[in-house]
Amino acid sequence: MRPAGKGALESLYFDYPQFAAPRVPELDGTATRHPVLIVGAGPIGMTAALVLARYGVRSVLIDRKDTFNDGSRAICIARPSMHILERIGAVAPFVEKALGWRYGRSYYRGEQIFRLEMPQPPGEKYLPMYNLQQQYIEKFLHDAVAANRLIDMRWQSELSVIERRDDGVTARISSPAGDYRLDADYVLAADGARSPVRTMLGLRLKGDNYEGRYVIADIRMDHDFPTERRAFFEPAGNPGGTVLIHKQPDNIWRVDYQLREDESETDALKEENLRARVGAILADIGHTKPWELEWWSVYSANTLCLDDYRHGRVIFIGDAAHIVPIFGVRGLNNGLADAENIGWKLALVLNGEADERLLDSYSPERRGATLDVFANATRSTRFMTPPSRGWRLMRDAALSLAVKHEFTREFANPRQMTPYTYADSPLTVRDPDDDGAAASRGPLAGAACPNARLADGRHLLDLAGPGFTLLVVCDRGPDAAASRCFERLRQVDPALVVCVIGSTALPDADRSIAGALGAEQGSVLLLRPDLHIAGRWRRLRADRLQAALRQALGHSA
Repeated sequence: MRPAGKGALESLYFDYPQFAAPRVPELDGTATRHPVLIVGAGPIGMTAALVLARYGVRSVLIDRKDTFNDGSRAICIARPSMHILERIGAVAPFVEKALGWRYGRSYYRGEQIFRLEMPQPPGEKYLPMYNLQQQYIEKFLHDAVAANRLIDMRWQSELSVIERRDDGVTARISSPAGDYRLDADYVLAADGARSPVRTMLGLRLKGDNYEGRYVIADIRMDHDFPTERRAFFEPAGNPGGTVLIHKQPDNIWRVDYQLREDESETDALKEENLRARVGAILADIGHTKPWELEWWSVYSANTLCLDDYRHGRVIFIGDAAHIVPIFGVRGLNNGLADAENIGWKLALVLNGEADERLLDSYSPERRGATLDVFANATRSTRFMTPPSRGWRLMRDAALSLAVKHEFTREFANPRQMTPYTYADSPLTVRDPDDDGAAASRGPLAGAACPNARLADGRHLLDLAGPGFTLLVVCDRGPDAAASRCFERLRQVDPALVVCVIGSTALPDADRSIAGALGAEQGSVLLLRPDLHIAGRWRRLRADRLQAALRQALGHSA
C-alpha cells in the first residue's frame, strides 16, 4: 500500500520502468523448440537465466507483469549470494549500491542484551550481508539479462496452459500481442509463492503457518545509525510486540513491527494508525526529525514446501518451491542457491556433458537445504513471535535474564543464513582412507568452499572454472603421475580446472590457503561448479577421483 494520493508505483526513491509486450517469432508461425522456458522474471528466474547463459544455454524468460515487483520485499543479500552474482557477471552494481554489514543488536525494554557479530574470515572477498531493496536487485539483474543475447526476455507474457511429455513441455502463452504455443525441453517455475504452474500441475505446498503478524513499513528518514540489524523486544513504541529495523540505500529504512493478538489487521493497515505506530517506534530510538512514508503491508511467517521440487521436465525454484520466514534473511538467498544449483546441472545436461540423472540430485539437495532453513528459522520465529502462552513465558523469562546474565543472551541470536552442506547428496563422495582428522580442521565434503586471499590480491575462488575445479596442495608442483591423473580427469570433464596450491603459479608460503581448506600436504579437493566440495581426499588417487567426477556428473560407475 502507498500513502493517500500516491500512485501504485509512485516511489520516493525508485523509478519503475514499463516494458512492452514483444512481437515474438511464434506469433508469425515460426515453430522453435527452446532449451528452457523460465516462468517468472523475479530475482530467482533472472538468476537462473543468467546461470544457464554462462554455459551457453538459451532460455525464454516470461513474466505476466510489465515492470519489476513493487513494495518492500527481499532486502538482505548474504555473502554466498554475492558469489553467485559474481559468477553470473552481475555483481558490480550490487557492490556499488548495497550497504554491507556484519553486526546487529537486540534490545529488551530499551536495554541492549545481545550483540551479533557475523564471522568475517580474513580471506573473504565479501561481507557477510548486504542490504539492498528488491527493486534494485531486479533492475541490476535485468540489466544483465537485457545485455545477454542468449536470454529472450518477454514481458506481459503469461503462461495459461502447460502440457508435460516425456521429452519436453508445451506451453500456451498469452500476451497483448497475441496467444501462441511455445515448446521447450524443460520449464523452470520461478513464479512465486502463488505459483500458477504449481496450481496447473495440481501441487500444493505443505508445512506450518504461524500466528504472528508483522506490518512492514518502508520510510525515508535522515538517521545516522550504522547499517546493522536492530531487533527490539517489548519496546515502548510497540508494547507487547517486537520491532525490526534495517537501513537501506537512499535513506530508506524498513521497519517491521509485530501486531498484538487483539489487534485488527484492517485497523492496523489504516494509514493514520500506521503513521502513529511508526512515529512512536522512531521516537523510541531517538529520531524526532521528519520522516516520509513509502509503502506498507502485512505478513505472517510460514514454513511451507513441495514434497518434490522436480516433476519430470518441470522444476520448481524459489518461492514456487518453498516459503520460509523472513527471520534470518533466508528467502531470497535460498532461492538464489536454487537457481544456481539447477542452472549448472541443467546446462551440463543440455550441453551433453552430464547424464540426465544429474537432475535427480536437485530436489534432495535443495529440499534438504529448505528443511535446514525451516529448522533454524522455526527457532527464530518462535522466539520472535511465540506461538503459545507457554512459549511467550519462556521467551520473556530468557529476555529478562539476558539483561544481567550472559548465558541467556544467545537466545536472541537471529541465526543469520549460512550455506547448506550437501553432506548426504548423491553427488558427494567421502574418502575411505580419511579418518576424519584432516576434514575436521576444514570444510566437510558437501560444504561450500571457503575463500582465501592470494599473495597477488586475487582470491582462491576467482581461479575456479565454470565447470569442476581440482584443488591440489603440493609444495613441489605436480609430478608426472599427477599430470597423468589430471589428463584422465579431463577425459571425463574437458573443462576441468586444476589449481596446484604451493606451486610457483599459486604460492602458499604461510600456508594460509591450505589452512583455510583444512588441507595437508598432498590433500585434494574437488569443487563443483557451484563451489561446493564434491569430495576431499588425503592424497591423489586417479581411480577414485575419476569415479567421483563421474558420479558428480550423474554418470554410472
